[in-house]
Amino acid sequence: MSDLSAPTTAVVLPVSKAALWLVGTAVLAFLAYYFIGVDQGAYSIFGKDLHVHEFVHDARHFLGFPCH
Repeated sequence: MSDLSAPTTAVVLPVSKAALWLVGTAVLAFLAYYFIGVDQGAYSIFGKDLHVHEFVHDARHFLGFPCH
């Protein structure tokens, strides 16, 4: 018979360092793409604030994103 009072241990799956770097890099890339390529102030996640748009304005034109 099994002892039901025995402590159980959680199984921890090892996450490789490469997977963490991949996820972190992808998140940063999506954030950079959003702020440089998508955020135009009118439908910004920060409301009708143009600070982010003006900060990356020249980078938008250099990378070929239209903004006006």
